[in-house]
Amino acid sequence: MERDPALEGLIAEIEAETRHTAQFTGRSVLSPRVLAALRRVRRAAFVPEEERARAYVNRPLPIGHHQTISQPFIVAIMTELLDVAPGDVVLEVGTGSGYQAAVLAELAGQVCSVEIIAALTEAARGALVGYRNIALRTGDGALGWPERAPFDAIMVTAAAAEVPPALLAQLKPGGRMVIPVGAPWAEQRLMRITKHGSGAVMQREVLRVAFVPLVGGG
Repeated sequence: MERDPALEGLIAEIEAETRHTAQFTGRSVLSPRVLAALRRVRRAAFVPEEERARAYVNRPLPIGHHQTISQPFIVAIMTELLDVAPGDVVLEVGTGSGYQAAVLAELAGQVCSVEIIAALTEAARGALVGYRNIALRTGDGALGWPERAPFDAIMVTAAAAEVPPALLAQLKPGGRMVIPVGAPWAEQRLMRITKHGSGAVMQREVLRVAFVPLVGGG
C-alpha cells in the first residue's frame, strides 16, 4: 500500500519527539505494533471537516463541545506506555472523537470506551463503523464500566484532580493505567500506574501535559 507523505511526516515528528522525551518516559522508540496502528488509523476521519487540512499536524485540534482530539505524539506515547497486548480488554475514559479508541482497537482484543457528552459518543460511533471490538457508552467515565471490568489496561484522556478510586478498583492485578492528573486548565502530570498482584499500586510521573478536565468525576 502506498504511504501518505503527510502521515509519514507526522510519524517522523512523533518518533523524533519520542527520542527527545526518552529521559522522562523511558521509551526512546515506539514499538512496531504502535507504529503500525498509527499508520492504519486515519486521523483525518476523526476531526471535523473544517480541521481536516490540519489532521496530520502534530497538535491537538478542536472537535466541538469544548473538547479536543489529542496531539498525535501524546496519543502515541500514552498508547506505548499502556503496553497493550493482543487479547487485552482495555477501558478508555473519554472517547472524544474516537481516534484514540481506534488506535487501541488495533492493538487490543476489546476496547470499552466511555464518554460523558452524548453528542460525541454518537459522532464517534459513526467514525468507528467497521471496528467490531469497540464498545461505546455515554456516562461518567470516572465510574469506569463495572459490568465490563476488570480491565487489563485503562487509559484516561482527560485530566482528573486525583486518580478515580473506581478505576483503580476495576484494574486487574498486573494491569496498567495511564492518566493525566492535576488541576483543570493547568499543567498536569501524566502518570503511569501499575497494579501489582498483591493489590499494591505503583505510580510514576512521566511527563507534564495539558488536557481538558475530566467531566463528572464520580
